[in-house]
Amino acid sequence: MWTEKYRPRSLNDIVDQEEIVNRLKSFVKAKNVPHCIFAGPPGTGKTTAALCLAQDLYGPGYREYVMELNASDERGINVVRETVKTFARTKSIGEVSFKILILDEADNMTSDAQQALRRTMERYTETARFILIANYSGKIIEPIQSRCAPFRFTYLPREHAINWIRRIAENEKLTIEDDGLEAILEISGGDLRRATNILQTAASVGKPINEETVYSVVGRANPADVQGMLLTALNGDFIEARKKLRDMLLKYGLAGTDIIGQIHSETFKLNVPDKWKVKLADIIGEVDFRLLQGSNEEIQLSALLAKLVEAGAEIKRGQ
Repeated sequence: MWTEKYRPRSLNDIVDQEEIVNRLKSFVKAKNVPHCIFAGPPGTGKTTAALCLAQDLYGPGYREYVMELNASDERGINVVRETVKTFARTKSIGEVSFKILILDEADNMTSDAQQALRRTMERYTETARFILIANYSGKIIEPIQSRCAPFRFTYLPREHAINWIRRIAENEKLTIEDDGLEAILEISGGDLRRATNILQTAASVGKPINEETVYSVVGRANPADVQGMLLTALNGDFIEARKKLRDMLLKYGLAGTDIIGQIHSETFKLNVPDKWKVKLADIIGEVDFRLLQGSNEEIQLSALLAKLVEAGAEIKRGQ
């Protein structure tokens, strides 16, 4: 996987998180790390930062002093009482007197497991340090939060994400066109891990990576196709809009619930009065609810297009 192949190996390799990196480097210099919470959206480098910290702290053999657990899989109280406690109670042999336990997706741990973890963090603080990684730090109980130094990760700026994708494309000798790069950035939404995976998937097709290739491999419709369908409906041509919808569903292999989110996004880009964007968002929300309840996809999406035709007629009348 390219996400692992191109993962930074040292704190010096991490970009655009200067404040966080500087704090972590000070821990390495002092050879002392507090309990930490790394919080932020997915794909922003939380787990990578924890591993880079361990590698800089312990050197090449850092794996001997680090345990990684994915708390979404192993999130019960027994894991804390057995696996975590067994690792935490044994002393590290070497220049650094403690080991590091990385709990990924710690916000998925049960409340009982977090309570047990709180006590373990207290008792074995001399021999182990805990790095809790969470997308939503609010799901971590207050007693644990108060024992940890917080680190807030944010999405990489657009220019750094572009540089990252282009660097991988150059190393892998890929041809990526500008519209393909824009499509990757649009779909990934700031998640650099997802952007890397999309690039690798698109590269497997063996063609120059353009907008069409990217949308076809990720199972999403091209926004231009969605926009064209919406405009056709607003212009009053229901039959043609329905034909475009069917063609899109067949072309990209989408389900109704997949495309409704894209319709919602594209609605706000339409050149219609704001009050109509509000009304259309309400209509789309109703259709989305009906689809989630198991209603017939074709009937509901056709009804949505019919509502758009009616809305287009009222907009033209100036209502």
